[in-house]
Amino acid sequence: MSHAEKEITRIMSVLTSAIVEHRLPPGTRLKEEVIAGLLEANRNHVRAALRRLAVEIKVISLVPNKGARVAQPSRDEAKDVFSARLVLEKAVVEQAVVQMTPAKANALLKQLEKEAQAIRANDRQRMIRESGEFHKLIAQISGNRVMTELLEGLITRTSLIIALYQETTDVKCALEEHQRLAQALIDKNVDIAIALTEEHMHSIESHLQLDLIEREIDLGLALGVNF
Repeated sequence: MSHAEKEITRIMSVLTSAIVEHRLPPGTRLKEEVIAGLLEANRNHVRAALRRLAVEIKVISLVPNKGARVAQPSRDEAKDVFSARLVLEKAVVEQAVVQMTPAKANALLKQLEKEAQAIRANDRQRMIRESGEFHKLIAQISGNRVMTELLEGLITRTSLIIALYQETTDVKCALEEHQRLAQALIDKNVDIAIALTEEHMHSIESHLQLDLIEREIDLGLALGVNF
């Protein structure tokens, strides 16, 4: 990987993490020169990273002569994204059951403990991050790299939708749902695992709200840059 590609990947990772963890909510303006300064990056690399996030994952909106903003998906788009993610999650779960081993089961249990630790610490950004990692881990266990890549993109987009339409989340309830799903996977009970996946995704979608929340964002704080 070239230096330029490494830098673009780094910038994409920082921005994606900030979006997934709800530090950069929908509609936030992303100025190339500001991001370049905060991340000590080349502005051309920043521009390339924003373009790829807009084209490949669709979490950035690029408007001619107006620059980049974190995307603001419509309610119809939100429904489509959740529908697509549910189809993919079920396929991933089905394959994960087949590929489950004691070592992979142990990895699932360790991930659940990370979620529990985040809840005990009342660290909301960490809760969101670890919750997403749980779903990514199931995809990795499935052994299907293409589905894993697609699911990671949909997880980012659903996190953006949750940031836009869901003001609060019952994280403890989500952990309980993850625990039941993990047990079904470990028990290799594919029917229960798929049913729990459907229940979990529908539960998240059912709590989406209609009103947008607008607030000023400190880009430096959002990107984890200390001065």
